[in-house]
Amino acid sequence: MSRYRTAAAAALLALLLPVPLAAAGTSAAAEAPAAAAGSRGPVVELPRPTGGFSVGLDTLHLVDHGRTDPWAGSGPRELMVTMRYPARRDTGSTTRYLTAEEARLLLVDRGLDKVIPVETLTGTVTRSRANARPVAGKYPLVVLSPGFTVHRSTLTALAEDLASRGYVVASVDHAYESVGTAFPGGRVLECLACERVESGAATMKAVSDNRARDVSFLLDRLTGRHPAWRHSRLIDETRIAMAGHSIGGASAVAAMATDPRIRAGVNMDGGLATPVPAAGLGGRPFMLLGAQQRGPGGNPSWDRDWPLLDGWKRWITFAGSGHFTFSDFPAIGEQLGLSIDPTAPLPGGRSVELTRRYVAAFLDQHLRGRPQPLLDGPTADAPEVRFHTP
Repeated sequence: MSRYRTAAAAALLALLLPVPLAAAGTSAAAEAPAAAAGSRGPVVELPRPTGGFSVGLDTLHLVDHGRTDPWAGSGPRELMVTMRYPARRDTGSTTRYLTAEEARLLLVDRGLDKVIPVETLTGTVTRSRANARPVAGKYPLVVLSPGFTVHRSTLTALAEDLASRGYVVASVDHAYESVGTAFPGGRVLECLACERVESGAATMKAVSDNRARDVSFLLDRLTGRHPAWRHSRLIDETRIAMAGHSIGGASAVAAMATDPRIRAGVNMDGGLATPVPAAGLGGRPFMLLGAQQRGPGGNPSWDRDWPLLDGWKRWITFAGSGHFTFSDFPAIGEQLGLSIDPTAPLPGGRSVELTRRYVAAFLDQHLRGRPQPLLDGPTADAPEVRFHTP
């Protein structure tokens, strides 16, 4: 098993194992938030966004007929994308965190399908509202890419917060790179890339490079002459950034290396499977945001590539954090009274707060031109934050 999949499995096992069993026959409620569906499983909710806008949501299915899927070896390359955007209050309808089948496959993959109610995952309450009316304007675009094996929904808390602050956010599921993602036509694509990586037939660099191509295609479809998204007029195509968790963060380097439209990038605790080019990233800003062990000497690829980042840059870690600190998992686990990782005691609510604060500050400074003293060094109200200058 690859180290990426092992880390995901360990975090989810710790998150989910102690959850009490649900009574039989609860699956009928799996397609709606638990609070609304009356699920017998535990009800959890993500922290509320901190910005001034409500959050709208659309889902896109994009097909790149110019590429054969590298994992299936046939058919065109496909993406599922959740678009979040500033929206008018009291419009739109509630949305779900995962479909029942996506949640079921996640549990099956971890050997927990007979123990954990599907509703524990499908019922996570979010703040996004489908088909909400957008607030007119031009907003920077942020592309979010999740960790290997996990669904794009695992970055929902960050995505919702950024949208509430006045960003358009595109969260991407890369086909065959999660244990289960629903596609149109009743299809749920499983993780063929996992099998290839674990067998040695492919590398994480292949995953990272492939995601870079996915992101360039996504940008073409969002900002081209015939955009795929009905609210594409909201996007300011001159202000685009990419951020991601684990291999999704590493893919930000790969994407920036080949696509000059991406003006800034954030890597949240991902090893740099695709190295920073020897010529740098054209002076564009980049932030490494890592778990406590990711300081200098804690990740060979970060040590290797730090000198090659040729623009504004920061290397920041959070004390008491772990690999999944930057995802939704700590916040979900905290509400269930669980510790995701005993070696990473940073509370779940604080994990979300710090991740949102530092990613938003980076984007505000580099996409909106608003200087952020928060990024200049340690502050008294964030004693967990470490700045590194190798």
